[in-house]
Amino acid sequence: MKVLYEGKGELFMDCDPDKHREIFKNKNRAMVPKVMTAKEAVERFIHDGDYIAIGAFGGVRIPTAILHEIVRQGKKNLGFAGHTATHDCQILVAGECFNRCDIAYVVGLEARGLSPAARRYFESGKVKVVEWTNAALAWRFKAAAMGVPFLVGRNMLGTDTLKYSAAKVIECPYTGKPLVTYPALYPDVAIIHVHEADIYGNARIRGSLVADDDLARAAKRVIISCERIIPEEEIRREPEKTIIPYWCVDAVVEQPFGSYPANMPYEYFSDEEHLKEWLEVEKDPVKYKEFIKKNILDVKDFNEYLELHGGIEKMRKLREIELNLRKGC
Repeated sequence: MKVLYEGKGELFMDCDPDKHREIFKNKNRAMVPKVMTAKEAVERFIHDGDYIAIGAFGGVRIPTAILHEIVRQGKKNLGFAGHTATHDCQILVAGECFNRCDIAYVVGLEARGLSPAARRYFESGKVKVVEWTNAALAWRFKAAAMGVPFLVGRNMLGTDTLKYSAAKVIECPYTGKPLVTYPALYPDVAIIHVHEADIYGNARIRGSLVADDDLARAAKRVIISCERIIPEEEIRREPEKTIIPYWCVDAVVEQPFGSYPANMPYEYFSDEEHLKEWLEVEKDPVKYKEFIKKNILDVKDFNEYLELHGGIEKMRKLREIELNLRKGC
């Protein structure tokens, strides 16, 4: 197959499906309870140097509780898939946890503005950066889930994104036209926050899946955090609602409001005041350091963090906002 062009970016993860097949083949598929704390999940399944990918998209349904624990435990030299990473990127930057990043969208918090701390971090030279589009990263997860080394498309052709990616352009064997190859991306760990899961890891997601079904099948290890644990009988009663099956999952962490201050569709709205506070305090490196110490490093667990920001009363208000928005009020 003729290669017409190669991006200058580094391919951080091997895309050979047969090498990863051995890992998946030996993964325990026993239906055993996997419930543990966020602390235990991060200690057991995330190691310095791992490549991690976060589920959901933007400031919606991110696994905040697990991300705080990564920072609290001081995980370093991680690879990171910046697939519209907003507050999740902001948190990992606070701990300087990653040193290489496949970027589609980082630094920005969408309409809220840019993260000064994230911008400083990426401009510092501490992070190797390779560019992609959101679609390209999603297709890379899909290729991995399918067990193929790459998928092809036309996205990125004619752009500098292609130039700074690790993609290759090939000549189509049928038409002779140029096609971009998107190499399979097999993360060491996927971290996905869901609405419900049983103790074995069967997980349900309401609303947009983004690429989470493919991500769970692409990753070597999967940590699921959930708003609530439900009985296995309920999973069996409506199996079609299971988006991520138990055999993909290594850990289940029950954490109500575990996506706060992000938006959890059908559960609670984002805490815009707190997100604004993050962006404002980041302008001053001294205040920022104190802020991270108070909100993450000196906090015992995520429940304590929630208490710092209004506790159950605040969460009820955010839930009411979300429900009213869903009703169109």
